[in-house]
Amino acid sequence: MAADSDPESEVFEITDFTTASEWERFVSRVEEVLNDWKLIGNSAGKLSVEKGEYTSGTWGEKSQDINFADFKFFITHYFLKQESEKDDGKDKHEEDAFPLAMQDLLCMNNDFPPRAHCLVRWYGMREFVVISPGANCEAIVSESKCNLLLSSISISLANSGCQVPMFVQTQQKWRRMYAGECQGPGVRTDFEMVHLRKVPSQYNHLSGLLDIFKAKIGCTLSPLPPINIAIRFTYILQDWQQYSWPQQPPDFDTLLGGEVGGVEFGKLPFGACEEPISELHLATTWPHLTEGIVVDNDVYSDLDPLQAPHWSVRVRTAENPQCLLGDLLTEFFKLCCRKESSEEILGRRLAEDEGKENSDITSALSKLTEPAAPVPISKLSVSNMMHSARKHIRRHRRIDESPLNTDILNSVLLYLFPDAAVEKSSDSSKNKTTQSNSSGKAEQDKNSDYNLFLQLKSAPSDSLTYRLALCVCLVNYNHGGLRAVAHIWQEFVLELRYRWENNYLIHGLAGGPPDLRCCLLHQKLQMLNCCIERKRARDEARKAQDGSKERERKVSGGGSQNSSPAPEGGAREVSQGKSWDSWSDSEDEFFECLSDQGEADAPHAEGEKEGSKSKAEGRLHPYNSMTLLNSTEPLYVPVTQEPAPMTEDLLEEQSEVLAKLGTSAEGTHLRARMQSACLLSDMESFKAANPGCVLEDFVRWYSPRDYVEEEVVDEKGNTVVKGELSARMKIPGNMWVEAWETARVTPARRQRRLFDDTKEAEKVLHYLAVQKPADLTRHLLPCILHAAILKLKEEELVEDIPSVKKTIQQATSQASKLLHPHNHDYKKLEDFINQLMAMETVITRARSLKAKFAVSEGEKGEDTELEKFVSSLLEEPEVVVIGGGQGPAGSIIHRLFVNSQRLADFTSDEAALLSPLDEDVGPDRKPSGGSNKVTDFPSPAGREILLRTCVPRPAPYSKALPQRLFCVLMREEFRLAGAFSSDTSFF
Repeated sequence: MAADSDPESEVFEITDFTTASEWERFVSRVEEVLNDWKLIGNSAGKLSVEKGEYTSGTWGEKSQDINFADFKFFITHYFLKQESEKDDGKDKHEEDAFPLAMQDLLCMNNDFPPRAHCLVRWYGMREFVVISPGANCEAIVSESKCNLLLSSISISLANSGCQVPMFVQTQQKWRRMYAGECQGPGVRTDFEMVHLRKVPSQYNHLSGLLDIFKAKIGCTLSPLPPINIAIRFTYILQDWQQYSWPQQPPDFDTLLGGEVGGVEFGKLPFGACEEPISELHLATTWPHLTEGIVVDNDVYSDLDPLQAPHWSVRVRTAENPQCLLGDLLTEFFKLCCRKESSEEILGRRLAEDEGKENSDITSALSKLTEPAAPVPISKLSVSNMMHSARKHIRRHRRIDESPLNTDILNSVLLYLFPDAAVEKSSDSSKNKTTQSNSSGKAEQDKNSDYNLFLQLKSAPSDSLTYRLALCVCLVNYNHGGLRAVAHIWQEFVLELRYRWENNYLIHGLAGGPPDLRCCLLHQKLQMLNCCIERKRARDEARKAQDGSKERERKVSGGGSQNSSPAPEGGAREVSQGKSWDSWSDSEDEFFECLSDQGEADAPHAEGEKEGSKSKAEGRLHPYNSMTLLNSTEPLYVPVTQEPAPMTEDLLEEQSEVLAKLGTSAEGTHLRARMQSACLLSDMESFKAANPGCVLEDFVRWYSPRDYVEEEVVDEKGNTVVKGELSARMKIPGNMWVEAWETARVTPARRQRRLFDDTKEAEKVLHYLAVQKPADLTRHLLPCILHAAILKLKEEELVEDIPSVKKTIQQATSQASKLLHPHNHDYKKLEDFINQLMAMETVITRARSLKAKFAVSEGEKGEDTELEKFVSSLLEEPEVVVIGGGQGPAGSIIHRLFVNSQRLADFTSDEAALLSPLDEDVGPDRKPSGGSNKVTDFPSPAGREILLRTCVPRPAPYSKALPQRLFCVLMREEFRLAGAFSSDTSFF
């Protein structure tokens, strides 16, 4: 058998019988973890703890899993991060010193830390280890299991020489019950705990707790060493009713007037709808007392909070209070997820209705294209049809209860289009106020954060798009939600179409081509404005041309006719059978260029009516005194067509089309032809302005770098300047040469348009009409976040909160990253809105506290101190009240408690009558004593009593060791956390 002959088959598995049981394996594992964390040996050499360091310092935490059989535990090391001293001699000298934890038991620098682990508060330690059951494991309730764990850690500490105290969490987690041990050279401290639901009556005061402490330490010395006592009483103030905070009354200009949440269009609401500060906790502390100095038993107590030497306050904030701006943003953001179109929301009423007006609308375009119109043209214009459609829609909606109230709709439209008020004399006063408001706001924004829209890719804060975002947001929140948004959007698009049809420029948009730095919706509106401008210019130029024909050589300055009513009727009257509005429907139409009517054309306006080749047309001005190469005629700059403005989505489409043509020769040629449309137009204009010119002449004007000049000596020996096209222009098949050969002699006014404003305007209007409310929300989201950031900045400026100012700056840079991509990350945007809500909450808390502490009412010196106090309350976990109950903040807190106590005993009507009286009586009552003291403050919500001493245990000849008992007395909790040290060498 091969296996028997193999020498390795005789080597059996070696079992380590030194860790025989699960319990011993557990103890061994705990020791390994302590070794890994380097918690072996004494921990001397660390700096003494400074006052308040437990709160201001940084706490570290390390955690690991360990198992006891199949039961899972977490072992966690908590420690205060400190620098170690570098005095090795000192360490050696104090080898037998108490463990650090035992020294901390007596340290008074960090009693009652406001923010720390419960064991730090109860025992005052800077470092400890906790073993607690795993996440899904049951609590250790049985006494035998608790004792087994305690013996395990005791053995681990003894074997490893670890001087860091170790605790085991027992009972249910909510009870926060810990038992533990700390071992040092010849000393040991046991940590024990008692937790009851109710306070036993005999221990409901200091004298009873002192009896427990003395009995536990069992000191037999006749003059007992003095027991050091620290006491803290905590009082809770919940009733803030008599102090109104700024959201409710309309007295504050920065906040809402009238009903909560109702603001005029163009302003965002701000502030909380409920009290953002739910409770004020006053802690009155007596830090250093000894037995006999103070009396506190079941009959009498000296512990008057007004006499406490140390006062500190913390505020408890309401969790997620309802804030108006946050709610507004959240509700607006929810619209992004809606799928319905405007037609589905508002119903397809137009298509279903029967009636004359309806038939007019559906057949409007067909009637316009009929060869002979039986009715006047003015009755058949698209704008006329849309106007009647709008009236019909409104009439129909009134019967059906439209989503938006007519008054609200009118006020929204007037806010969006303030120039419309000029047409209605009855609304002239409203218009004045609207204009003044908007101009004032614009000036303010320009001075501060006007250019913020560039970072956020939104729109300028005085633009129509920005105002539309505010209106849609407020309409969604206050006036009907999704249906109201669909309604306002439909009205908005109808208004834009009306303006396009009637040549009225759109108010609140910067001139020029679309600004690609803004959001797409803003670009689309700018594009529509460009179309209206071009159409106005063309119509006015045509009128001027017709006028010049009638008056022969009279030149008309059409560009100066900018009054908006003129295009409405005048342009149509010129055309006998057809409106000027419909002239540009075909791409092959020619058009009249506005600036083609300049003085440069005047000498050529007479003479031949049929254009000859030598006839120059469309000249602007001579170019740098240059002459044509083949004649002595000056070289003229031609009137050219402006390049077509484009929005970013059109640019993307164009680049995609060009990219899809590929890299083949045919594709490259086609791409060049597509890109040279503007070049060809300019060549044709140049040929018309400069008869007899050549390509070199055009290049000298259009691209001077491609015309190379050099000095050469001719046959007669004279130095002359000779020029020629650059090498790039001489490449066979060059597009410029091809284009020059195909270019006709055509002035700009008769060329095919590079920019078909009619087609582009209809595309924009169609694009806007098919937008669902969700799409509209996505377009306007950058604008509304822009408005929210500006609102937060404005409100923070009033309150001056440095932490919020810093957070707003960080949020702005974060928003610019979130909003620039086209496909927004909605999860991150939701988190961002939550950040804005958190900032709003902080500001409202500051505002509430300032109202409570009457910051603006005090004198200058006091006011500054109170302002510091209020800002500290927001930033820090607990704030010391300078001067205690006698200081400016302390007297206000005292008055708050006095009024709260008084009002608690009366009905609301009686309280309303008494509250002003109490404010006057309160300050006079402060010095008085006796029975009045009791009613100033309610009974304390929590009492914490800390007893410390240093006595020999267990025998009178043992070392004097630190003993400590921390007592917590609350309405439904009684806890004793004791640390009792004993000498293990002399007992």
